[in-house]
Formats: sequence, structure tokens, C-alpha cells
Amino acid sequence: MVMRVWLGLLALALIAATVVGVTARAASVVPARTVPCQEIIDHPDFPFAGFPSFRYRVVLGVVSAPPPFLGQPVALREGPWPYWLKVGLVVEAGAPSVSIRVPERWKNRLAIIWGNGNYDAGSSIQIAGGCGTTDPGVGNAYAGGFYSRSRAACVPLVFRVGGRRATVRFGIGRRCR
Repeated sequence: MVMRVWLGLLALALIAATVVGVTARAASVVPARTVPCQEIIDHPDFPFAGFPSFRYRVVLGVVSAPPPFLGQPVALREGPWPYWLKVGLVVEAGAPSVSIRVPERWKNRLAIIWGNGNYDAGSSIQIAGGCGTTDPGVGNAYAGGFYSRSRAACVPLVFRVGGRRATVRFGIGRRCR
């Protein structure tokens, strides 16, 4: 009888610990901000090539991402991120939603922001899908860029479209190997 009581109490304690652990883990996950269609700033050709000295690259078939080397960031005088580098992003019009995130090990060194709203930079964003025309060769441009804790780094971003994903590196203030 005493053994059954102890086993029952043990089972209850394990259930309670599991519920607390799952709740704590769920509370620590911050959802990505969704950048709505209204924050598109232009409709360039897609894929967007950029300029001869600043060539964009296509990621997962629907994103024109900035080139591998981005140049020197600007030193900021306030806020938690000492450096800022402005660079746009282009997504094919009508494409499905695009998720962009900073890998876990970089979250205290890098933040991103794209869209045309007054929002804080973060570690992930979602570009709304289905925006704009479905005419081929049209893109949706978004203003934004990178906030960094250091003046120079080779930083990774993870792009996801549907079930596909790709990690892309960007050289801020230095070239990536």
C-alpha cells in the first residue's frame, strides 16, 4: 500500500515537472515578426542582380539576398547594437512566405530587420507570402539590414521557404572564407 502511494506521488511529480518544462520552453520562444505586404518599398526585376560591384545572389529560388561582402558598418551612438549596415532584400512577387533567422549561437552578436515599420531588430523575421503580382520577373523589395556587436564578422543567416532551407554567409566589414 505504501509503495503504491509512493509510486503515485512519483508519477505526479514527473507529470508536474514535464508540464513545467514544456511551459517554460514555450514561453522562451519568441515568434518571428511577420513583415506584411504593405511594407514593400519597391518592385524591382526578379531575380534582382544589384549593381556591377554589388551583386545579389538567389537563395532558394525566391530570394535575392545581398552579396557575400557587404562593406563597413556604420557606428551607432546609442542602443544595444554598436554597428548598423543597411542593405535591402528582394523576394519574388507572389512567392510563399520566407523565414529568415539568426542561428542560436549568433543571437547575442547579430540582429536583423527588414520591412518598412518602426520595429526593433531581432533574431528572426517572416516575410509574408503571396504579396504582389504573380507576373514573372517581378520582385518585392524590403528595406533593412544588420545590427552587429562587432565592426567586422562573417555572419550566417538561415533562410527557409516551405520545407527547404539554406544557410547563407554575409561579410560585414570583412570577407568570408
